[in-house]
Amino acid sequence: MARCAVCDKGAHFGIKVSHSHRRSNKMWKSNIKSVRVKAANGGVQKMYVCTSCLKSGKVERA
Repeated sequence: MARCAVCDKGAHFGIKVSHSHRRSNKMWKSNIKSVRVKAANGGVQKMYVCTSCLKSGKVERA
């Protein structure tokens, strides 16, 4: 599972509980995209970034 290169966000694990209170394992996946990003040296680098970091402007697309 990929992790965000900026905020290190990844998958979250927990237990899903139904109405009858039967419990089963559940995994919540983060919305992570593979994008081309402007690097610090002026070049272009491909990395995994979550959409919340893209929206907030922490990363600038190439």
